[in-house]
Amino acid sequence: MTRHSVRRVPAIALVVGLGGLLVATRAFAPDAPSQPPTGSAVTAPSFPGGFIEPAVSTAVRARLRTAQTAALLPERGRFTFPPPYNTQAIRLTNASDCGGQDCVNYVGYSYWRNMNNHIGSDTMLIVVTLARNRGGPGPTLFSYNKTTDTVKKVGPLFSDDRFSWSTGEGWYFSAKQPHILYVSYGPVLYRYDVIAHRFETVFDISTRPDVFGKERYIWQTHSSDDDRVHSATLREQSTRRDLGCFVYREDRHQFSAYPTKGFLYDECQVDKSGRWLLIKEKVTNDPKTDVDNRIVDLETGQETVLLDRDGAGGHSDNGYGYMVAADNMSVPGAIRLWKFGQPLVGPLVYRNTSRMNTAPNHVSHANARPDLAPEKQYVCGSGASKEDHPRANEIFCFPLDGSMRILVVAPVMTDMDAPGGCCDAYAKEPKGNLDVTGRYFLWTSNMGGARLDAFIVKVPAQLLAN
Repeated sequence: MTRHSVRRVPAIALVVGLGGLLVATRAFAPDAPSQPPTGSAVTAPSFPGGFIEPAVSTAVRARLRTAQTAALLPERGRFTFPPPYNTQAIRLTNASDCGGQDCVNYVGYSYWRNMNNHIGSDTMLIVVTLARNRGGPGPTLFSYNKTTDTVKKVGPLFSDDRFSWSTGEGWYFSAKQPHILYVSYGPVLYRYDVIAHRFETVFDISTRPDVFGKERYIWQTHSSDDDRVHSATLREQSTRRDLGCFVYREDRHQFSAYPTKGFLYDECQVDKSGRWLLIKEKVTNDPKTDVDNRIVDLETGQETVLLDRDGAGGHSDNGYGYMVAADNMSVPGAIRLWKFGQPLVGPLVYRNTSRMNTAPNHVSHANARPDLAPEKQYVCGSGASKEDHPRANEIFCFPLDGSMRILVVAPVMTDMDAPGGCCDAYAKEPKGNLDVTGRYFLWTSNMGGARLDAFIVKVPAQLLAN
């Protein structure tokens, strides 16, 4: 049986509360920026396949038929997508992992890393949940050898305990520490060593009912790339009501808290630098708006509001001091690069030609770097649709320089009408995420059948530099 132990970090030194509700504490000044989590762009590998097209292209490529997909895929390991893609991909899971059932959970989300920091190693580690209530053993560790393209199912992360029944959604690898997976459970955020099977408590809000109240739990945690700053939503256990957002500065054992405005709260995310906090919630009762953005400078305490009607971010991911976010009030399929600070600047970096086309459904910027301007970086996204629109059922990437050049990488192989995907349409969407190098993209697909499986595609990002 898998064994694990728990080690606690020092007790919290500073928290402030009022009647069990969150209130804001004084801001903190982060230390010097962390070093780049990724390798040099010059030494990054060049992968085959892929092609460039303009964002306004109306080309729609034929989907792979179920029979084509079945003939294409190995039981596990490398395969090559047919033309026009010609990219190499890796199959991670298969029916034997689930006893033939549909047990593979979708990867958590585009901003949570399922792949570890594998820089300098031939081996990449991946966590995929094989749901116990659908024939699997729970959250499971896989390894992928980048040299031989072989995949190994290492085994379940946990023995027969409460963690083994978790969905794994909202768990993510540290950007820096290769073996560390962030695991949220109830009121606690842990670091879990996936090799040594050891827990370390980052914080536990149940130890401070005088601050947070009783019967509270955390939701949708995020961590800065240097592992110093963490954010989470605070929820009421009995009602699942959102109470607000808080930030934990680990090296100071300090909480900063931001109660909800009381209209419509969505989520919050600390950016990868640890300096900026993005809170997505409706800040007024304006019926014409959906979700606005509160952007907090954690160094100065200054808060800026970006209203929905002015381009507030919807689906998004953060970099170092900026977000890449959908803007549903602008041109069709608009995605903007919003740089935090004063004044807020949000140039358009992607668009579609029709409002019927929602591609990409989700963007990932898990490859963000502090040593490069955002305009010299790129994001990748994915989506799945019953309708045929340009890139609506593909994985693709685009630079943040406003050039509107699109790198088409691979088909997602998902049929939204097929049963695979367990629970609902949302579970069938790929919601893929990049690794820290930006050269590997992980997602799940039902392949037009009755099960989800997990895949990685090699991103030929060198084409964006040409």
